Amino acid sequence: MTTEYIPSNRYEIKVWDVEFRRDPARTLMARIYQPQGDRPFPALLDLHGGAWNNQDRTANAPMDENLAKSGILVVAIDLRRAPEAPYPASIQDANYGVRWLKAKAREWNGDPATVGALGSSSGGHEVELCAMRPKDPRYNALPLPEAPNLDATLNYVVARSPVSDPFARFQNAEQRQWQEMIENSKRYFNPWESIFEGNPQQILERGEPVTLPPLYILQGELDDNVRPAVQQKFAETYRKAGGECEFEVFKDCEHRWVANPGPQTDRAYEQIKAYIARQLRAKRLAA
Repeated sequence: MTTEYIPSNRYEIKVWDVEFRRDPARTLMARIYQPQGDRPFPALLDLHGGAWNNQDRTANAPMDENLAKSGILVVAIDLRRAPEAPYPASIQDANYGVRWLKAKAREWNGDPATVGALGSSSGGHEVELCAMRPKDPRYNALPLPEAPNLDATLNYVVARSPVSDPFARFQNAEQRQWQEMIENSKRYFNPWESIFEGNPQQILERGEPVTLPPLYILQGELDDNVRPAVQQKFAETYRKAGGECEFEVFKDCEHRWVANPGPQTDRAYEQIKAYIARQLRAKRLAA
């Protein structure tokens, strides 16, 4: 029986960091947001943004805390960045992170059967690829000796301003003469052809075999980083491929609106919690 999740519940939380994975470049860490209670809680992996080149597990702390206080075990992980290792290194970290969370969830009073994922901006790109190709040998290349039979299949995905078409985002950066983003893209997609191979939009257009878990996309109306029209096209393509995709545009919001307190940020939190509750309820009824 899948763990019940009621978004209106409120819990005290405990927050701490643990070692996630040792890499030759650096030690990757995870931040655990654990609701305090005596029952298993649903579990969520958070993948941070940063244009594949910066930020870490702390980037989404306000949202992670908010979700945890409603009764979700949230685990935010560091991802290798492009200056350390280009694509597909960060997707390998994400894939490993899903398996690692499933293996560790009970230790932190979480339910491994409920694992979903949240990705923001470039983290949205990474979580989409992880979800669509959970058993891809390019992505599950990092062994997890303590749980070798686990895979990275997800129950659902939430993506805030995801880079669902990284080549379209690159073209937008060129049009805007946004040199930093141009260089970020070239540094991550190296060799350059990987921007097409590791492109969620183009993967669907090519008709490749994929896994399509339920997906909820939150998009800012005024986003000039990832254009709303590009995002809407991805949502429509995802549905045509057979996946369930809810797509919501947040009025008067830019790319990183949830980084600032306000009514639309609060609304995003509540919508995410309601979406997770619906997915877990459906899973529980189907069990």
